[in-house]
Amino acid sequence: MYCETMPGDMTWMKQRFDELHEKSLLWEPPTLEGPNQPRCTMEGKPTIMLSANNYLNLTTHPKVVQAMVDATKKYGAGSGSVRAIAGTMDLHLEAERKVAEFKGVEAALIYSAGYTANVGLIPTLVQGPQDVIISDELNHGSIIDGVRLTKARRGVYAHNDMEELEAVLKEHDDAERKLIITDGVFSMDGDFAPLDEINKLAEEFGAMVLVDDCHGEGVLGEGGRGIVDHFNLQGHVDFEVGSFSKALGVQGGILAGTEMTRTHALNHSRSWLLSGSQPPGVAAAQKAAIEVLIEEPEHHAKLWENTNYFRKELQSLGFDTGVSTTPIIPIMCGESSTAKAMTTHLQREGVMAGAIVFPMVARDKARIRTQMSAGLSREDLDEVLRLLESIGPKVGLI
Repeated sequence: MYCETMPGDMTWMKQRFDELHEKSLLWEPPTLEGPNQPRCTMEGKPTIMLSANNYLNLTTHPKVVQAMVDATKKYGAGSGSVRAIAGTMDLHLEAERKVAEFKGVEAALIYSAGYTANVGLIPTLVQGPQDVIISDELNHGSIIDGVRLTKARRGVYAHNDMEELEAVLKEHDDAERKLIITDGVFSMDGDFAPLDEINKLAEEFGAMVLVDDCHGEGVLGEGGRGIVDHFNLQGHVDFEVGSFSKALGVQGGILAGTEMTRTHALNHSRSWLLSGSQPPGVAAAQKAAIEVLIEEPEHHAKLWENTNYFRKELQSLGFDTGVSTTPIIPIMCGESSTAKAMTTHLQREGVMAGAIVFPMVARDKARIRTQMSAGLSREDLDEVLRLLESIGPKVGLI
């Protein structure tokens, strides 16, 4: 029976809702009706998808899907436990070995998500105020949450500013443990960290380095091996966090590094210890996704072909794509209302390209974030470009 009264005063929630609505900051995600692929169905309408992390179009790859089906039939729908007790299956270990092989490292550990990898791992790497965490100002929210769970001192450097990073390292030179954390690919701007310079400074000041490469997996490096491979830094970066839920098309978080790193996280990371292990179908699909990436490099090549073409054409139309150098290509709008208006126009015409507004970005840095996929055809991209050329003047961007 529905109860009209609620225990406690919840009017603050309605006030927050009204404020977000008034400022065009309200998230109202549309409903996807079917697989997440370049041509999909949203809200009952045929749609070109430009807002997915599905960079390599692997969510529907036959080998990945079949691996999930076969493992589910053999092992069941779930694992029945946390991995630390009775939930580690041979499929989990096979997937981790495949990750380590692909990354060129000793070992890997798979978490339930990239988010849980960061919030579970970061607090285990420092002890207290005698230590310091130094973070890029534009790092992902999961990194920020992980840092908040520690008692270490905190330093922040301006985005990708190596002079300021060096200054912060000097300021905290007395710290027992120093941990530099950076995104690999920055998910809102589409640029990536100068990991070679960060690593050089880390070696100079005796600091550890953690890179969150969730948007670099399958994108940067040889065959999509990530930002560490891009800079030829295998064996020099202490902690490499990644994700299966983006270019690899499945779900889950990745920690790659030494065997000691894996053992440490397995024994101390609460988000790993206390989370039910991933369903066997997911573990099998994770391994299959990496195998596809290795065996079918044309997906990676097509992703970059689409990326370079679309960015060049956007710029030729007069759109500002910011500092993007990856398949994340923002169309900078400034005001949240402009980004929302543009998204509305696009959705009416059957294109999903979401508005990114505060608090995901600064209040005056709203943008439409387009994300390329290997599955998009040249015809798809040209159709979107024609629409953008028409919509741009209506919202005052070109």
